[in-house]
Amino acid sequence: MTTTLYGIPNCDTVKKARKWLEANGIEYTFHDFRKDGIDEAMIRNWMKTQSWEILLNKRGTTWRQLPDDVKNGVDESRAVSLMAEHPTLIKRPVTVSEKKTAVGFKEQDYQAFFGK
Repeated sequence: MTTTLYGIPNCDTVKKARKWLEANGIEYTFHDFRKDGIDEAMIRNWMKTQSWEILLNKRGTTWRQLPDDVKNGVDESRAVSLMAEHPTLIKRPVTVSEKKTAVGFKEQDYQAFFGK
C-alpha cells in the first residue's frame, strides 16, 4: 500500500502524523507543499473523497491575511484556485493511501484509516 503525506515539515500536526506513521511501521512518502509544489488537479483528486470545505483551512494565518472580498465569495472553484496559489490554506496533513484521503490528524481517525 502506497501512502503519501502532504504538508509542510514544520507544522506540528504534520509532525504528529509522521511520528504516528513511523511508530506504526507505515511506510510513506512526504510531499512538502512548498518545495514539491501543488496544483489544482491534485486538489481536485483529493476532493473525490473530501469536500473543499474540509480541505480549506479557515483557521490559519494565511486565511486571516486574505482580503475580506476574497474570503466572502469563496465557492468550490475559487477555493481550489486559492489552495493551489497558497498551499498553506490546505488543512494539514493530507494523507493519501490507495484511493482514500484523510485530512488532518487525530490518532483514532488514523487507526481507522489504516485499519490499526
